[in-house]
Parts: sequence; structure tokens; C-alpha cells
Amino acid sequence: MAETASVHSFHYSGRDLFCEDVSLAALAKKHGTPLYVYSQATLTGHFTKLDKALAPLPHLVCFAMKSNSNLAVIRTLADLGSGFDTVSAGEIQRVIAAGGDPRKCVFAGVGKTEEEITFALRQDIYSFNVESEAELKRISKVAVKLKKIAPVAVRVNPNVDAGTHAKITTGTYDNKFGIAFEQIGDVYARAAKLPNLRLRGLQMHIGSQLTDVTPFRKAVEKVVPLVTELNARHGFDFFSIGGGIGIVYDPALASGEAKWWKTPEGKKVLTPQIYADALVPLLKPLGLRILLEPGRFITGNAGVLVTRVEFIKKTGKKNFVIVDAAMNDLIRPAFYDSYHEIVPLTKKGGALVSSDVVGPICESGDFFAKDRPLAKVGEGDHLALLSAGAYGSVMGSTYNSRPLAAEVLVHGKKSAVVRRRQPVADIWRDEALTPWQ
Repeated sequence: MAETASVHSFHYSGRDLFCEDVSLAALAKKHGTPLYVYSQATLTGHFTKLDKALAPLPHLVCFAMKSNSNLAVIRTLADLGSGFDTVSAGEIQRVIAAGGDPRKCVFAGVGKTEEEITFALRQDIYSFNVESEAELKRISKVAVKLKKIAPVAVRVNPNVDAGTHAKITTGTYDNKFGIAFEQIGDVYARAAKLPNLRLRGLQMHIGSQLTDVTPFRKAVEKVVPLVTELNARHGFDFFSIGGGIGIVYDPALASGEAKWWKTPEGKKVLTPQIYADALVPLLKPLGLRILLEPGRFITGNAGVLVTRVEFIKKTGKKNFVIVDAAMNDLIRPAFYDSYHEIVPLTKKGGALVSSDVVGPICESGDFFAKDRPLAKVGEGDHLALLSAGAYGSVMGSTYNSRPLAAEVLVHGKKSAVVRRRQPVADIWRDEALTPWQ
């Protein structure tokens, strides 16, 4: 494992892998596997770095909780003053359950139901991020019925290609999100005539896992004149520049000093300060509150998935390391062909072995690595899949009737279960036989 102290709080002490001051092997022994482990220090560190980098601007960091919606994670960030980027009424309810402030919530998503809009209005959320004119009309209708004023910000699609994975790009006209840049002015003019709406700002988001500041800068440069024009007409409070700051999953892209991470092209990967240095000068003249909606940047490197080696299976061409975690626990490799660094909980000596790390699910797509040089491990050993704190447990399922994994939060020398392992019978708890069976 690369020396990544500036990136996360997982490190070897002697031969054993630790999260902060807690042994992962001890956690695996106590709580079993598969097991998600989160570092509170890493969550706090990434949020704080980003918040401080944007200090020259009036701003609010709204954590994109679709990346990780565990209540303890939400509470950690709420205690730091975070707002929340939500995409369902259920996520707003999670914020409330964790002790967060719904008045710091923005509500995004292309398919908000009347019930969700009603709930959000009753919680006095900060703003709706609106994706279509049909949605504007629906929010207006619900607000009139409730005799409330609904704060809204239309999501502009700036048609800027973020150059990221096709399944996580959102800022071009090929995507389902937002309203075309050229149509925004007319949309706001019509929205101003709808009852019970407050045109509170403008929002954009061009994609996820961006490791270069250039797409952000291009999008902001394009949209700032539009914000200036619309603010003069409608009196905005804020401009939301979305999220998307990427992380490094592959340590091979790190520099020797581990102070900078680099893309395959050798460019420095985005850091909070690089991000702020590029965008603050463009945004400050607006005089508006700036909202940003990071998710992966805060939680991605704050979590690992610990798994047990069940079998080693050798064929004529392959060395299969079969583990007890599966694609239902962490779907990113199967879904995105994504890379996660995989390391043993106890350091191993000797030559590396080209291995496929696979799970027990009956799908060929159930894998975590293919032809990866790994330390030689055997049955009963444990591995950690790093950078699993975002879009990991939150995308988990009970496919193959496999229970959801347990989750633990570490704070210094302390650790606590923040989601118990799902009892198997709970998987079908809400199912029933018919009266005739």
C-alpha cells in the first residue's frame, strides 16, 4: 500500500493494517466479514480542507449523501456544519434522523413525486434543484396547496464534457439532467410567473470523479455570465456549482512523496486548494453564496471493505482468490469496471502472484480485480478493499439472499458498529405467502 497519510487514515503499524489507532484484524475478528470500516478522521479532514479552501467565498458545503448515507457519517458531517445534497424524501428523513438540519438540504433529482415535494416543503428545505419545467409546475402546484413559498434553483446543463466515465457524466445534452443552457433564460421568465415560487438561485453539476480542474473552470466560466444576468432580474441568493471532485483509487498514480496524486497523463489530480485557486476568482465577483455538493471526495477514501479469503482456486491460466464479499456488497468493479486497491490485513513477504479476486455470487461479473499482482494469500487470510467509502455499502443489495454487511466507524482508539449485520431472515421479513398457499 502506498504511503497515503494525506489521503486517508488507513496505515500499517508493523505488519498489521490499522484504521486510525484500531486494528482492522481485530475488527474483523469481533464483527465478522464482509465489514465496512470508516475513518472519522478522514471524513473530518476532507470536509475541513474543502471548507477552508472555499473560505474566501460565502459558501455552504452540501454533502452528496447518495455517496454514503450512514447515519453516523451524516452526523459527523452535520457536526462540522455541513449541509446536504439529497435526491429523495428518504434521504431528507435520514438527515433529520441523524440530527442534521433539513433547512440546509437541497433536493435534487429528475423524478420528484408530489409526496416528496410536499414532505420537503414541510421541512423548510433550503432549495429544490429543479430539472425540468414540468417539475417547476408541480412544485408550484404543491406549494399553492400548502400555502407555502417554494425555494427553487433550476439546474442548467452547460453542455461541458467532463471527460469522465459515461455512466457518471451529467453535463452534456446527451444526459437526462438539467435544462439546456440556451433555454434557461426563458425558463426563468416563465417560472417567475408561476405562483408560490421563489427563484433562489441557479445550479449545475457536470459529472463525477473529475481529477482535473479544467472542466470545472470551463463550466463556471460559461455559466457565470448567465448567473449575473439572471441575478439582476430575479435577485438570487446562491449559485450552486455542484460536486464531482474525484479521488485516486490506484496508488500507481501517486508521486513518490505522496503529496501529489497524478493522472496517467502526469497532471496533478484535483485538490481542494487547486480547485479553489481556479474557481474563487471567477465566483467572488458574483457576490452570491456558493453551494457545492461533494460526495466521493469526502467519503471515498474514508472507508474500506474488509473480506475473508475462503478458497484459493487454481486453473490452467488463473489464480482465483475467492472471498466472502461480493458484488452485492461493493458493485463498483462490476458496474463501472472500477479499480480498488486490495491489500492484506497482515503484510506478506515473497513474490506477488497474478490473481483474480472474486466473490461467491453466481455471476461472472462478481469480481473485484482481474490479473492483479497481489501478495500470496491463503484460506482464512483477510484483505481490505480500499477507497470503498463512496458508492459502496450505500449501493449494496441482498442479491442471492446475502445479508447487508455490517459497518463500523472508528474515532482514534474507539470503534462502534454503526450498522449491524442484517439478519438473514430480515431479507424476506416483508414478504408473504398468498392466502391460497
